[in-house]
Amino acid sequence: MHRHTLTTWLMLAPALALVVVLFGASAVYGVLQSLGYLPFINQETLTLDAYRNLLLGGNPRATAEFWPSLGFSLWVSGVATLLAASIALLLAALFGQRLQGSRATLTVLNLNLAFPHLVWAVGLALLLAQSGLLARLATGAGLIDGPAAFPVLIRDRFGVGIIISYVSKLVPFLLLILFSILRAQSEGYTVVAANLGASRWQTVRYVTLPLVLPGLTAGALLSFAFVFGAYEVPAVLGVRFPRMLAVLALEFFRNPTCEAAPRAWRSV
Repeated sequence: MHRHTLTTWLMLAPALALVVVLFGASAVYGVLQSLGYLPFINQETLTLDAYRNLLLGGNPRATAEFWPSLGFSLWVSGVATLLAASIALLLAALFGQRLQGSRATLTVLNLNLAFPHLVWAVGLALLLAQSGLLARLATGAGLIDGPAAFPVLIRDRFGVGIIISYVSKLVPFLLLILFSILRAQSEGYTVVAANLGASRWQTVRYVTLPLVLPGLTAGALLSFAFVFGAYEVPAVLGVRFPRMLAVLALEFFRNPTCEAAPRAWRSV
């Protein structure tokens, strides 16, 4: 191992140790509870009953909620991540050179990220709900007959409101990643492509996309994992059924029946 690499790992060791200890202890505790290890009620025998009840129909109600919630979580996470990554890539390709060095652009992007997801979701609910601001403005302008005629964008069974909330928060995050990558690259690639007669879209396809794809992929995977496990936005903008897994898991965990706790950890 090179001395520089060893020095880097030694510098990271305190922070990594803290993360590993805290996350590792939580993960081990969660796995043990999912296996039925509940010493506070004198239950210390490890069992797979919670997995069977949740996945194989041992508890019909829990199984009937789990699989739709899993599918709904994958749908919302996948669509939100795909849309956000596509929009961020399109904006970076079209306006990257113009926007990446703009202080106003960076301020707007960072200002968006400064808003907590919960606050952002509440704001979108007030804006996009059938009783919200846009519905009332459309009614006042005569575009629709009344607020009830406004499209259902909040608390709909397809998760449109949840997806809109996450896309509007993920695009600035991914754009900052793309801008940082583009700033670190030499302009020579674009100049060579132009000298060879490449069109704007050919430059995007053969130059910009290969340069930013590794960073965009990493950011998209982080975004997918975050959305898949998030609770606040689905709790505010989601419907009773189907629900995101994080919302379902919290309900299981808060269930006064202690047997529901292992199912909660398994849902997570």
